[in-house]
Amino acid sequence: MLRTGLRWKLSAAIAAVGALVALTLSVVVHNAARYSMLSNARDLADERVQIAQRNYETSGRTNFPGIKIDDPDLPKDLLAKATAGRRATYVADGPSGVPDIWAAVPLKDGRILSLHTGFTDRSAAVLDDLDEALLIGSIAVVFGGCALGVLIGGQLSRRLRKAATAARQVAQGETDVRVRDAIGGLVRDETDDLVRAVDAMADALSQRLEAERRVTADIAHELRTPVTGLLTAAELLPPGRPTELVRDRAQAMRTLVEDVLEVARLDSASERAELQDIMLGEFVTRRVAARDAGIKVLVVHESQVTTDPRRLERVLINLLVNAAKHGRPPIEVTVEGRVIRVRDHGPGFPEELLAEGPSRFRTGSKDRAGHGHGLGLTIAAGQARVLGARLTFRNVRPVGVPEHVPAEGAVAVLWLPEHAPTNTGSYPMLPE
Repeated sequence: MLRTGLRWKLSAAIAAVGALVALTLSVVVHNAARYSMLSNARDLADERVQIAQRNYETSGRTNFPGIKIDDPDLPKDLLAKATAGRRATYVADGPSGVPDIWAAVPLKDGRILSLHTGFTDRSAAVLDDLDEALLIGSIAVVFGGCALGVLIGGQLSRRLRKAATAARQVAQGETDVRVRDAIGGLVRDETDDLVRAVDAMADALSQRLEAERRVTADIAHELRTPVTGLLTAAELLPPGRPTELVRDRAQAMRTLVEDVLEVARLDSASERAELQDIMLGEFVTRRVAARDAGIKVLVVHESQVTTDPRRLERVLINLLVNAAKHGRPPIEVTVEGRVIRVRDHGPGFPEELLAEGPSRFRTGSKDRAGHGHGLGLTIAAGQARVLGARLTFRNVRPVGVPEHVPAEGAVAVLWLPEHAPTNTGSYPMLPE
């Protein structure tokens, strides 16, 4: 479908209305001016024929050019009125399109004295000049309407685009964004109704999310003690396969409770990074080796970064666990400057994750699911936000291969910022 901007629609509408009004006024003014000029010409012809009548009846001679007695070319309608004893004027269309002015009056001897003149060249020139001025004025009105439509539509379109951008930010989870602050300005129009509705929705959504976060955190916190007790009691059970199953499930439950508490803390946006200077390549190499010595780490370019080592390790370990659980070996970790890449050779990330990002309690597609509770990548993305980093996901496919062909691996890329966040969560001012 053809998509046009609001400013162009308003511009076209105003231009169309302006053109219609200008055309109507031009026709009215042209006809009024022509009627006025013809009326003046008829009055002048009437006065001249009266003077010619008096002179003819006095001296027996005609003293005006165009005066004739019993003119055979006299129009029939005018001849009928003059024959009936009435003085009259008549306008007829000439052969060249210029109006012919006729005037006739009956004489005492029964004959008819008439005057035949044409529309003067001066009057025709004035009418042509008027038509030209009306045409120029109409074009100016159309272009002025277009400019006015672009101006008004541009302001309205700009406000709507800012409102849409702010609404998208709210939809992406930035519940502190308000449309009223985004559009700004002193203009008050119907967009304010939309702004108030979206802001009210954002407030309600923020309150609901905060209430859900509190409930989730409270439930997880209350489960912490009994789960810890369950895990302790499991240690007292006699050795055997049932005991191992109980311990395994109790440990999984404890991990889940801790992850839920961590997600709740990250959702509250109250987490702050504790910054240190580290050599990124060396740090990643040691942490990966401690996790799994079989994973290959390639440091392409070493760099010093300012970040929170504990949170960075949490992100890195979660990416490795996800690759080991849902992908296939070999798992490769690459460090290049401030960028960390974790790649596996499994079926790739599910399309939902690539399109929408990590979602809690969603473990992926059938090829990449079946284990875990789906909080690993959610926590990794949340910790990356606290670090001011950007975490992206993509699948590895050869060039030119269709989308329906299975991927040859998944890559998670962590981009650490050049300027780390301060302990207040903001970013330091860059020097001029």
